[in-house]
Amino acid sequence: MKTLLLFLLTALAEIVGCYLPYLWLRKGGSAWLLVPAAASLALFAGLLTLHPTASGRVYAAYGGVYIAMAIFWLWAVDAVKPTRWDLLGAGLCLAGMAVIMFSPRAA
Repeated sequence: MKTLLLFLLTALAEIVGCYLPYLWLRKGGSAWLLVPAAASLALFAGLLTLHPTASGRVYAAYGGVYIAMAIFWLWAVDAVKPTRWDLLGAGLCLAGMAVIMFSPRAA
């Protein structure tokens, strides 16, 4: 559960760090949005270092959580209802993440 929560926080930090410049560049927001965006991306990078396994495995598994979080963001922030295909794709990605992160390993 701790690993999944850490992945969710990591994904949220990355999405916020990318969404704020989008608001500035595409939606006419203030350039000051870049300050919390940079902080959020720094937090994202720091959170990636807290995961308890090899970095390549973390990055691969993190991708699945990021996809699911992006679909949630689509609904919660962009107010676009995900299709069943969006949800199926996100579910498959989460299944892949679980296989990568929680499969038995030799010591």
